[in-house]
Amino acid sequence: MKTASAALIAFLNAARANPDAPIAFADCFTFTLATGTVLAYANVDQPVVYNGLTFRADGPLVQGLKYKASVGLEVDKQQIVIAARPTDLIAGAPFLEALRDGAFDGATVQRDRVFMTALGTTPIGGVTLFHGRVSTVDQVGRTSATITVASDLVVLDYDMPRNLYSPTCLHTLYDSGCGVPRGTYAANGTVGAGSTATLIAFSGAQASHAQGSIVFASGVNANLRATVKSVAVGASLSLIYPLPSPPAAGDAFTVYAGCDHTQATCSSRFANLAAFRGFPFVPPPQIAY
Repeated sequence: MKTASAALIAFLNAARANPDAPIAFADCFTFTLATGTVLAYANVDQPVVYNGLTFRADGPLVQGLKYKASVGLEVDKQQIVIAARPTDLIAGAPFLEALRDGAFDGATVQRDRVFMTALGTTPIGGVTLFHGRVSTVDQVGRTSATITVASDLVVLDYDMPRNLYSPTCLHTLYDSGCGVPRGTYAANGTVGAGSTATLIAFSGAQASHAQGSIVFASGVNANLRATVKSVAVGASLSLIYPLPSPPAAGDAFTVYAGCDHTQATCSSRFANLAAFRGFPFVPPPQIAY
């Protein structure tokens, strides 16, 4: 059963008793990214102020996340469709490009239905219809994207125990567990002539940049982040996935060192062996008797 405030219950009961009573509602979607950034959008043509947030009416259009009730423990997975324009930005990057580049990894999603006497008036109250987590990004096109969202019960599917024995480090490079400062291993550069959407000519390319990331500071790909697949030392950076548009010579960027999560790299490249969270001497299953 969904909970609602006493004011909202009284408002809905009064509307039921008087079919001519004015009533309006809006579906409000809240996306909380892993970085803590909160994105709030409404599916009506006027902004809605509710629960301390202003749900924008001029942002991306979100559709999906139906209310569902069932008996027992069942992970509810639903798809949502998000339509966005190139002018809809997240931290300076177009919404759909940021989505494709992983900005919504680990994000939570909530859909609230907010009631009011008329659009533009102060809401009487609201009801949460769905709360879950981004499961997979199924498709990203030029104008829209499809995402699968799972209910919070999906945490019951997580592998246990949390700490697993693995030869490679379990930390994500530059996270709080790793502790390596990202800026220390950054190199600034500009795109060289002859670059393409998958190959960045860069005379400062180093072997340590493999499996790292590159963030563009100017040009058509400004604020976009891409992963470096391989490096031709002193010549170029090859990307795993092509950029939306080929960069122009002179576009500025910052490239960060990568990590293969091995003990040798942790020690020689980052001098961070004290934070290494791998177990390289655990025998493989074939010989672990």
